[in-house]
Amino acid sequence: MAGPKPEAAGGTRRRTPGPGLRVAAGTRVAVQGELGSFSHRAACRLFGPRIDPVHCASFDEAFGAVRKKKADLALVPIENTLAGSIHKNYDLLARHSLEVIAETSLRVEHSLIVHPGVPIGRIRRIYSHPAALDQCTRLLGRLRGVERNTSYDTAGSVRFIRDRGMRDAAAIASEDAARIYGMQVLLRGIEDDPENYTRFLALAPRKRYPRGGEKTSIVFGLRNEPGILFRALSVFALRNIDLSKIESRPIRGLPWEYLFYLDLRIDVRSRECAHALRHLRELAPYLKVLGSYPVF
Repeated sequence: MAGPKPEAAGGTRRRTPGPGLRVAAGTRVAVQGELGSFSHRAACRLFGPRIDPVHCASFDEAFGAVRKKKADLALVPIENTLAGSIHKNYDLLARHSLEVIAETSLRVEHSLIVHPGVPIGRIRRIYSHPAALDQCTRLLGRLRGVERNTSYDTAGSVRFIRDRGMRDAAAIASEDAARIYGMQVLLRGIEDDPENYTRFLALAPRKRYPRGGEKTSIVFGLRNEPGILFRALSVFALRNIDLSKIESRPIRGLPWEYLFYLDLRIDVRSRECAHALRHLRELAPYLKVLGSYPVF
């Protein structure tokens, strides 16, 4: 089982930068957050700048937008190299019938953003997403007496302080967000660790896109028997199939029962993968292929 590489969370090297999964101009892509959010930036990188973003207040709303046909695709974060897995989206992957069609990663670079001309000594309040605040603790520790306020989105926090004329407030977000909302970057690169990457999954209705690529993601449940997880994972080890990620999540309503999520470095169309999944079905009462897809 390979560990994570600096290029991306989850241990998958990213391909050449630039739009990867070509979609038609005007394709509606649901993302959590405002214009200029990291999810919006990742969507433009993966699909190209001519998409029509559908901005959602929550991950549930992004999944629901595709299900209700308010969006054609969704792009959601699944893992960050510092904060770890985004458990909410693992749960939503199991609950919804959407399919993973691509993966991309984005370096997360935070900036301290204010109204033009506001000095750092005037800041009394800082707004951002909780994860962004957690990733900038060194700077926040130096700003003594400054109130920290959470927002549902990094870019949304920039828009919030702009629309309310809050000249004693700052936001933590991307430099793109400052440009989009006409605000000023006071400090750049304020994250505690520069090796800060987020991995995103592109989602579509099932059977809308051809299945296949260098990664395959699955979720399965097992009976509560001694050694059953070892036997389940052995179906991949016996065929030299590399696991780049394993995650367990509790099953709601069934105390101490779990679903297991695996990322495999193999195309689901390969003979080895087909044999492994057939073997796994003999052990797992529940098995779902979440997608087999390229990585960009």
